[in-house]
Amino acid sequence: MIAKTKITKTQTTDLKVKLFRGLSDHSRMSILNALRSGPLTVNEIVEATGLSQSNVSNHLGCLRCCDLVFCQQQGRFVYYQLSDERIAKLLDLADELLADVALGVNKCNNYG
Repeated sequence: MIAKTKITKTQTTDLKVKLFRGLSDHSRMSILNALRSGPLTVNEIVEATGLSQSNVSNHLGCLRCCDLVFCQQQGRFVYYQLSDERIAKLLDLADELLADVALGVNKCNNYG
């Protein structure tokens, strides 16, 4: 696991860019936002996000691979949840920041 390995400032910057690039996907952000309320099954995530089941499953695989979410079997259901409470805090902080800078972000032509 890279978090336990000593990494350089350049590597840290590269990892941050990769993290935020991963978070910049609309589907993944929708899934992470849905999981802020607690563990959900794939069907519950589909309902909460409006995404297709296959889209949700594909993006959950990506989020699991990056250790941003994990799943747990409970009976015949598999529940997905955020792997770390700091992910929810990061999303909360983004909401707070956007409350102040949303107009500027919206006007910005440099990003999507």
